[in-house]
Amino acid sequence: MVTHVVMVHGIRTSATMWRSQVAHLNERGIPATAVDLPGHGTRMSEEFTLDEAFATIDHAVRGAAERGRVVLVGHSMGGLLSLAYAGREDKPPIDAFIAASCTALPRGVGLATYRALARGFDRLPRRGQGIADWVLDRTLPSETRLDFGAGGYAYDAQDVALRSLSVLDLLAALGRIDVPTWFINGQYDQLRANERLFVGLVPGAELIVVPRTSHLVTAMRPRVFNALLGLAVASVDVAAAESAG
Repeated sequence: MVTHVVMVHGIRTSATMWRSQVAHLNERGIPATAVDLPGHGTRMSEEFTLDEAFATIDHAVRGAAERGRVVLVGHSMGGLLSLAYAGREDKPPIDAFIAASCTALPRGVGLATYRALARGFDRLPRRGQGIADWVLDRTLPSETRLDFGAGGYAYDAQDVALRSLSVLDLLAALGRIDVPTWFINGQYDQLRANERLFVGLVPGAELIVVPRTSHLVTAMRPRVFNALLGLAVASVDVAAAESAG
């Protein structure tokens, strides 16, 4: 049996944000699936709902689990959704979990401020895309620069998705995760607020902070992130070999 990797993207972007990771894994013979959440990417015309988001993750995970072991990977909003999924009372068939750029509780002043900023950008010309492009041009390497926007930007789904996150009981979910877990943050990530709390609630979890890196750790430092993917896959493979032997 081989280990499969299932990846869940962040808000506004799509499965294309994982193109570097998919290529890296495929070159090494590791099957990889990057999903589009409702209202994003190829599903831009759909309404975002938590039920459909979880159904999307579950379908990909269970499909991969039929063929082998599963490492679930989520970034930002996708990381929060994956965290809630990984910590469900009815244990999903995953063997390891990587949560990237998602160690802040989506509630209260922090969430309200984020939503207000997003609505402010929506009122700018091109919904603020010019500013976003300027930042991405100056922070992302050429090899991943186009990946975040290649599937389009899900501006219409943004506010409803952010509002939906506030109902997730992440603290309870964290306490139920019982697979090897890595929290990966960029040094300058704005969502590091609760990283020690998150790590402390998952037995044996590891925190990895990537220096000189922003929230977009997967694209800003693709080689580092890809190496950490390899670490997770190798850990699952070694554990499987030891249990079989």
